[in-house]
Amino acid sequence: MYALSYSFHPLRWENTLNSRTSAVYEPIKLIGYRRMARSGISPVFERIVVSAFMKKKYTKILFASVLAFGAITLAHGQQSRDVLTVDQAVDEAIKHNLDFLAQKYDLSVAEAQIVTAKLRPNPLLTLDADHLDLLGTGFTTAGTNPNNGGPVEYSVRGDYLYERGGKRQARTALAVGNRDVTRLSLADSVRGLILTVQGAFVDVLNAKQSLQLAQENLKTFQDIVTINQTRFKDGDIAQVELMRSEVAELQYANAVRQAQLQEVSALSRLQLLLGRTPLQPIDVQGDLREDFPDGTREALFNLALQDRPDLQALVRDEGRADADLRLQKANGKVDWQIGAEYRRQTVTAQANTLGFFVQSPVALFNRNQGEIARAQQALLQAQARSRAMKATVQNDVDQAFLQYQASRDTLQNVERSMLGKAKDVRSISDYAYKRGEISLVEFIDAVRAYNDTMQTYNDARAGYARSLYGLDAATGSTTAAGKVPLP
Repeated sequence: MYALSYSFHPLRWENTLNSRTSAVYEPIKLIGYRRMARSGISPVFERIVVSAFMKKKYTKILFASVLAFGAITLAHGQQSRDVLTVDQAVDEAIKHNLDFLAQKYDLSVAEAQIVTAKLRPNPLLTLDADHLDLLGTGFTTAGTNPNNGGPVEYSVRGDYLYERGGKRQARTALAVGNRDVTRLSLADSVRGLILTVQGAFVDVLNAKQSLQLAQENLKTFQDIVTINQTRFKDGDIAQVELMRSEVAELQYANAVRQAQLQEVSALSRLQLLLGRTPLQPIDVQGDLREDFPDGTREALFNLALQDRPDLQALVRDEGRADADLRLQKANGKVDWQIGAEYRRQTVTAQANTLGFFVQSPVALFNRNQGEIARAQQALLQAQARSRAMKATVQNDVDQAFLQYQASRDTLQNVERSMLGKAKDVRSISDYAYKRGEISLVEFIDAVRAYNDTMQTYNDARAGYARSLYGLDAATGSTTAAGKVPLP
């Protein structure tokens, strides 16, 4: 019995005969998994190859699929990708993140409200024509039967509402307070967006490290399978040893595919945060953060009291609530409407007169008591929220600092006690297995232990980087004055 193994190329394929392979494992050899893993062929294409060869037909379909896959791979390789650092990713997210762009309109609305608050009341112009002889009565004041109608009057009157109590100034102060609170709320949204982008960037770097580890393992077992094939031909090992190494190779090829999927998912999430479409692929460059924060926990808390935009927003909201209270008290004062009139009388009288008017409601019942009481309670509520936010900020800093300490200790423990030993065991086991001094099972156990250690190390590095970004977000240093372009 013999089996076929294929070396795939977009324009040609080759077959070789291997008369020493068992019929039970012919399909595995037919698929050519090792070469597929090296070429990066997708699982969908693998299933096409398996189906075509196991049924021993559809050769033309398979050949056409190979050509199509090669064309798609070539086109995909030609598609350019923008390579970004973490700072470039943050800047792009602030400029193009779709949710943040929608939220920025709140600031434009608040600016428009300031314009409205500063406006003065419009004067009122009244043009009057009264006692007109439009029905043909004929106004008379003399004769045998005078009707004494008229006189015909024409008047021009102007009125202006004089606002008392500083209403306009209070409205403006309230609108400015709303604008400031909105701007600080946007700054806090920027703080959260930066942390999210930084976390997504760390996820991409961690996925790349996991993919690199999986590819290294696959390369190792590809070499092992090549060596075992030669050793099996020479009669140095049993066939079951070769089959075990081939199965292990397939398992690590699947691990590579899973790592590739995780990398693609992490990049897609980062791409969405940047406001990019699927037709604008990206890649990242840079390394995970490994620096150390400055200052003690108390110093970090004091920094957060200065820089946290959400706390600043609530402190500013106290001023806004105080301005609202002043406005409601001003609204409790009655306004004066002042007017002047010029009147002209004709036909039965000839006279020019002036009139002056002052109108004001009598505040016997409604003096805006309800709104004043509401504004007083709103001010107390704003003050209580500020105190509560200070406690929340302190808790956020404490939690972020504890997370940093735990991540730092985990990373240092892995580096000092596990990483070196795992690498040594891995190298020794590789050398020993190739010399036939240990079994395949022992070698696989050593590789598995090395993989677990390296994955733990990669996760620890990623966790430490996230803790540093989280500490920056907790103190508000990412949105401190001048660091990012705030609205």
